[in-house]
Amino acid sequence: MIKSIVVAAAFAAFLPGSAFADGTPGGGKGAKVTLVYDHELPNVPGKSVKGVLVEYAPGGFSEGHTHPQSAFIYATVLDGEIRSQVNDGPVTVYKAGQSFSEMPGDRHGVSENASKTKPAKLLAVFVVDTGQRELTFPIKK
Repeated sequence: MIKSIVVAAAFAAFLPGSAFADGTPGGGKGAKVTLVYDHELPNVPGKSVKGVLVEYAPGGFSEGHTHPQSAFIYATVLDGEIRSQVNDGPVTVYKAGQSFSEMPGDRHGVSENASKTKPAKLLAVFVVDTGQRELTFPIKK
């Protein structure tokens, strides 16, 4: 399964997408977010799978955020180490090849590169309502 996701991410990295960085939804200091895959699920009407590549510069992070209420997310670290906290769970460091998931309505309070010297990246795979365009919403403080 992880091998399939990594192969898909490597292929998808060559597809056009939209990137956001520094201050836009899903972005943050040193974060580049690119939609690399968007496909309607033929056997689940109204749902799509969307792949989002998140690349963090050394010390980079994403602001605290949530995702659409319809979204289930499965994220795999592709390179480096990612520090993450979902809801009030523990802050956890995930290494390349490790994965975590987010359920509809979860809050992602910490999402950052665990290194100040090396880049990191992850692939977040969303199963979400097909019409949903915005995938990340900042947590209102």
